[in-house]
Amino acid sequence: MNARIEDYAVIGDEQTAALVGRDGSIDWLCLPRFDSGACFAKLLGDEDHGYWRIAPKGAGACTRRAYRTDTLVLDTEWKTDEGTVRVTDLMPQRDRAPDVVRIVEGVSGHVTVRSTLRLRFDYGSIVPWMRRSDGHRVAVAGPDSVWLRTEPHVDMWGEDFGTHSEFTVRKGQRVAFVLTWHPSHEPRPPLVDPYKALNASVKDWRRWASRCRYDGPYRDAVVRSLITLKALTYAPTGGIVAAATTSLPEELGGVRNWDYRYCWLRDSTLTLGALLHAGYHKEAEAWRDWLLRAVAGDPADLQIMYGLGGERRLPEWELSWLPGFADSAPVRVGNGAVGQLQLDVYGEVMDSLYLARGAGLPTRPHMWAIQRSLMTFLQSSWQQPDEGLWEVRGGRRQFVHSKVMVWVAADRAVRTLEKYPELEGDADGWRAMRDEVHREVCERGYDARRKTFTQYYGSRELDAALLLIPRVGFLPPDDPRVIGTVDAIREDLGHGGFVRRYDTDAIGVDGMPGGEGAFLACSFWLADALHLTGREDEARELFDRLVGLTSDVGLLAEEYDPGQGRQVGNFPQAFSHIALVNTALTLFGEDEAG
Repeated sequence: MNARIEDYAVIGDEQTAALVGRDGSIDWLCLPRFDSGACFAKLLGDEDHGYWRIAPKGAGACTRRAYRTDTLVLDTEWKTDEGTVRVTDLMPQRDRAPDVVRIVEGVSGHVTVRSTLRLRFDYGSIVPWMRRSDGHRVAVAGPDSVWLRTEPHVDMWGEDFGTHSEFTVRKGQRVAFVLTWHPSHEPRPPLVDPYKALNASVKDWRRWASRCRYDGPYRDAVVRSLITLKALTYAPTGGIVAAATTSLPEELGGVRNWDYRYCWLRDSTLTLGALLHAGYHKEAEAWRDWLLRAVAGDPADLQIMYGLGGERRLPEWELSWLPGFADSAPVRVGNGAVGQLQLDVYGEVMDSLYLARGAGLPTRPHMWAIQRSLMTFLQSSWQQPDEGLWEVRGGRRQFVHSKVMVWVAADRAVRTLEKYPELEGDADGWRAMRDEVHREVCERGYDARRKTFTQYYGSRELDAALLLIPRVGFLPPDDPRVIGTVDAIREDLGHGGFVRRYDTDAIGVDGMPGGEGAFLACSFWLADALHLTGREDEARELFDRLVGLTSDVGLLAEEYDPGQGRQVGNFPQAFSHIALVNTALTLFGEDEAG
């Protein structure tokens, strides 16, 4: 029986992340990067696919758990008949190698604790060779090597292709476990002091969180979302992954299971806005620089997503030996949508770089040249159909949101030239393009009888991405067409008080069987749109309900299933947390962010 998705907490070192269940089990961890093969894959299978549990002997779910205030350090406690014990989990900022530190501490009485480690490399498919060396247990298979040690020493034994230990802690006693990965052909890296690593991690995270400029309502949720966004950052490049997982289902038991351990251009503007307005200019600059490196090259080859370092080849394949979370198969690695044409990403890139320039981030010599190149391509290509923001697999169409973002690209290019006249560019051509796109969208993408913009030209279906029309400035919030679209989306795409992305039952559009839950980012966008159209009370009530969906440790997946009352989709989801931050800023005022 799987845990719920929201039963997991995340720890990480800004290069990878682990999911820790309420039972003290790490059920997901990819080493050494977010997109590497998992050495713990129980999340998508069972115990034979790898996990590491530390908990009182015979205990189930914990009594309580929480992150230490303003950190990514997790405390999990069990209150038993014999006493209370705490397990503290963290991944220290790495020097060379990734470490997982798990510190067991007696809080009261005396508690017998059991550790069970089953390493399974390559997403649970490879059982490593285990040996002893210098007080360590060492697991090796192919390119992977993992070392496990304790401080102070506790006895370990091998059984059933796992490594086990059992010991008793009394009040004030501590036992630290340290698991370290490194390439198997290299020497063991220097040992990390687990107790110093704990103190340094708490200090570093709190120092980072203190930079948050937002001081309005729901501040704890905003700070937790920003910490989560930081945890999903790949520090060496500044790229931010969409989620730490692959193939967590959008519908329990369904086939909508995708790999989200990559960086999407669609997230760029909203990510930059959240970081800049919350006071994290260094992180915003790193993300902007990742974006510039990723999109460099022929603008006709612009992709919708890239790897952590800007890699372009992300082939999609299935892991047949994993049954999937809640039997939701297939389990996929890679993402075939990488080859899709999505015209909206050109608007996202142009908008992001416009925002970055306006915020005073240091410019790069080639930045405007790249933007001009993108606009030259878009001028000759914007009328093409595409797969749209949501990566549908039912064929290309004239998606309205894509055209709106084409308008955004032209608008930001023109506004850049108006604000920075020293730059060179085709101002007249871009103005003409902007006007033509606007006219076409209003004529072909608007259903006057229903008083709403539609998903694609001539369709009856709707798209929650159209809630962004007033936010990007395509039309003012008080325009009747905007108000009508907001009302129509709330009526037609409403799902348990939240919002679906689009109608998955529409014939031919989606290209996939089954359905999905309410999309959390779109539900936050509805709150934004209600606020912008003057319905402040409704906006704040919706935001309050959305924040109420966060887990006990403040995390959100991609979607929420109102019927099941459960989070669904990959986890934790950057897009959801970015939307939470931006909606808090929208509803409670930029003045609350300093």
